Amino acid sequence: MKNETLEEKVIPFFRFEDLRIYHKAIEYIEWVHSTTSFFPDNSNSSLSNQFEKAANAIALNIAEGSARNKSQFIYYLKMAKSSVRECLVYTTIAYRLNLLTDDTEQESRGVLMEMTKMIGALIGSLQRTYNSGNGEGIENSNNQTHGQVSE
Repeated sequence: MKNETLEEKVIPFFRFEDLRIYHKAIEYIEWVHSTTSFFPDNSNSSLSNQFEKAANAIALNIAEGSARNKSQFIYYLKMAKSSVRECLVYTTIAYRLNLLTDDTEQESRGVLMEMTKMIGALIGSLQRTYNSGNGEGIENSNNQTHGQVSE
């Protein structure tokens, strides 16, 4: 196995990477990292770190929950929604400290609102299939349960 070339290695496929909400969360992480890099290097560094950690938690909860059964995935999606709300608080704090412009603040709020709706739609889809199905994990479920539905 150690002698395998890069082309011979099997690249693992994770089902959560098919979820649009996961990609939206990754884009938001990139936006937060880029935006907070312009914050001054004073006491606001903790704000930057907390903001970035909350943004990361959105994607991390989606990824972690996707490997669980449906009821646990729903729990992790609700945790992701909590992280979205946390990001909204950090957006507000940064805006009030004049670290974000009006446009930047509105951009963050818009993406966070969109992610809340997407996560809510995915939770609703999972709850419908969980109540009508056997509650198996997302890795064993069909494409509709997996998030191929309109989020």
